[in-house]
Amino acid sequence: MTSPSSSDAGELVGAHGVVRRDAVRGTVLLHPADFTLREGERAAITGPSGSGKSVFLRTLALLDACNDGYVSWRGERIARSHIPAYRRRVAYIAQRPAMLDGTVEDNLRYPFALKTYRDTHFNRDTAMRLAAAAGRGADFLDKFAADLSGGEAQIAALVRVLQLAPDVLLLDEPTASLDPASARAIEALVRAWFDADGARACIWVSHNPEQAHRVATRHLTMNAGVLGGETR
Repeated sequence: MTSPSSSDAGELVGAHGVVRRDAVRGTVLLHPADFTLREGERAAITGPSGSGKSVFLRTLALLDACNDGYVSWRGERIARSHIPAYRRRVAYIAQRPAMLDGTVEDNLRYPFALKTYRDTHFNRDTAMRLAAAAGRGADFLDKFAADLSGGEAQIAALVRVLQLAPDVLLLDEPTASLDPASARAIEALVRAWFDADGARACIWVSHNPEQAHRVATRHLTMNAGVLGGETR
C-alpha cells in the first residue's frame, strides 16, 4: 500500500459506497454508505433493532464482504493480503463475545498464541491496569470464565482486545444486555483506552441515545439499512 495523500491525513477507516445484500434472499441489508472515521473521533450510530447497524459495523471490520463498494485504511483500499494486518489495527467487539474455558488470564493470553500477534507478549500488569479501569480488583484475572457475570465476561473480552493496542474500536452494542453498573464499567474502560492515545478512534453502535451522547461526540443514525446524516 502506498502512503496516504495529504488530503487523507488523519483518516483511519473509510467506507466508499459499501453495500450489503442478503446472500439467500437478495434483499438489501445496507444501502450505499459513505463514511470516514478520523484520528481522535468518537462516533456513535443509533437506530432501531434490525436497522443495519451491526451489518455496517461488521462490513467495516471486514468480517462480511461488501457486495459493492470498498473499505479503506488510512486512505488506501485494503488488499486481501492486508486484511490480517488491518484487523490488528481495527478491532471488532461483539455484543456477546465468546469466552474460552479456563481463567480470565487464560483468555487474555490466547491472542498471543495466534500468528498475527506472535511478535508481542502477554503483560499481566497491562491487563490488570485495564481491568482496574473498569473497576475490577486484583483477583479478576484469576477468576474462572465460567463463573463470570455477563458484565464481567464483557469486561474480560474487552480487556483481551485492548491489551493488543488497536487504533480503532468497533463496538457492536457491547452493553445492550448488561445492567447499568456493568454498562458504565464498560464505558469507563473504553474511555480510559481512548484517553491514553489521542489518535485512537472508535465507533459505538447503540440502541440507547443517552448512552450514545455519553460515549461519543459524533452521532449518526441508521434506519432500514440507510446510514443517515449526523445528528446533534
